[in-house]
Amino acid sequence: MNARPATSTTLREINFRAVFDVIRAGAPISRAEVARRSGISKPTVSALLQELLETGLVVETVREELGPTYGALFFAPRPDAAYVLALDMGARRLRAVLADLAGETLIRRDVDVAGVDAPGMVRIAAELAQRLADDAGVDRAGLRCAVVGLPGVVDRREGRVWQAANIPALDGFPVQQAFEEALGLPVTAENDLHLAALGEQWRGEGRDTSDFCFLSVGTGVGAGLVLRGELHRGFAGAAGELDLAFAGSDDDFHPDDPCAAALMRHAAAVLGEAQDSLTPEGLFTRARSGDPAALAVVDEEARRVAAYVVPVASVVDVELVVLGGGLGLNGDLLLDRVAGQLAGRLPYPPRVAVSALGDAAVLTGAVSVGVREALEQIIGQRFEAQGHRRPAVR
Repeated sequence: MNARPATSTTLREINFRAVFDVIRAGAPISRAEVARRSGISKPTVSALLQELLETGLVVETVREELGPTYGALFFAPRPDAAYVLALDMGARRLRAVLADLAGETLIRRDVDVAGVDAPGMVRIAAELAQRLADDAGVDRAGLRCAVVGLPGVVDRREGRVWQAANIPALDGFPVQQAFEEALGLPVTAENDLHLAALGEQWRGEGRDTSDFCFLSVGTGVGAGLVLRGELHRGFAGAAGELDLAFAGSDDDFHPDDPCAAALMRHAAAVLGEAQDSLTPEGLFTRARSGDPAALAVVDEEARRVAAYVVPVASVVDVELVVLGGGLGLNGDLLLDRVAGQLAGRLPYPPRVAVSALGDAAVLTGAVSVGVREALEQIIGQRFEAQGHRRPAVR
């Protein structure tokens, strides 16, 4: 396949992006420093800075700590050039964030959606988006896009969700179309744990690691993989569906299942108590107090978590495993135990850490995707207006 020849508009867009990236990385930054870091001539940088100002992506600013600068101008990104909406749809809670173009959260709201059907969840999300904009004082016209994190396998070609075991109402539902119609925005739908991995890569434990796994242990168990610095979705978007590798019967849990329900069943047997009288929170509290039986259950949970990590580490040799989810966040009890299990089973065990983002991991990843999509819209529209048609970025 022959490469498309470069045009003056193509080269200008490349330089435009390069200058903007330098400003984002080094703001506030002078015109001369932008030219030096980008390797682009000063006259060209001056013209590109003017374009960036016209587009609204950057602003002129000062550096007061330098004292008198004798008229030297400095440039910085403009966070309020656009806003993005991030949604995390769970079985019981819908979490939503409105963020600016710097990826900073302006406002967050969580609402109960237990028992709500799929159209109802979409309706609640649309109402929540308007409430967020109103409470943050943001004009809805400034919202550029939305990113929705969902359990299950997201088919990007059809915009539907499959294998949504935790929210059966979403299985097969046309999420992308429904959300775009309700929100009036371009929508990116993605598996929630894929987004959590991106969140950890952007602002969490995975910032300095090119190969890691985000493992969520809670109501269900699943993973998001970052390999060679890129999210690994797999052929059908089903990478990380670890429960498929440990499938048991419909009415039972397999021996290595670390999910909350399986753990409570095991705890009831060990403690000799009714299962409905136990909670994960209560179990871990008892373990922290030194209860030997509760500690034995935690030991078993660590073994089960490690059993899920071993196949991943054996196949793709990740450097790091980040634990998340309601159970995975109990790092004070689980980290050393899981690490010990892995050291006994793998010649090159990955390092184990607890998510730095807590229940905001999915939202953080969604914001990172949304910021990228918003910038693509703004820059793409700028150069399309100049006669250069760019392929849509999805």
